[in-house]
Amino acid sequence: MPKYLIQATYTADGLRGVLRDGGTGRRQAVERMAESVGGRVEQMYFAFGETDTYVIVDLPSNAASAAVGLTISASGAVRTKTAVLLTPEEIDDAARMEVAYRAPGA
Repeated sequence: MPKYLIQATYTADGLRGVLRDGGTGRRQAVERMAESVGGRVEQMYFAFGETDTYVIVDLPSNAASAAVGLTISASGAVRTKTAVLLTPEEIDDAARMEVAYRAPGA
């Protein structure tokens, strides 16, 4: 199953929700969200700095990841960035592929 890194930054409303629900309450909400689209949370961390949470999640497809991102963003309480995570073996497969490409100006 594809793996994604979701980086989330709470708005002021989102932070009020974290204060009310606590970290474990937010983790439970994120776990339910992932499960609702057929995925699972591998890890979730809170952090200092610009990004408030880092979530590593297994989701069944890019469409499921997009649905999660759209729903979270539409709440207005959180801004997210999502990265597709690749295993070393997937990079090995990519490195073995022959790609027809001409650089600009070449």
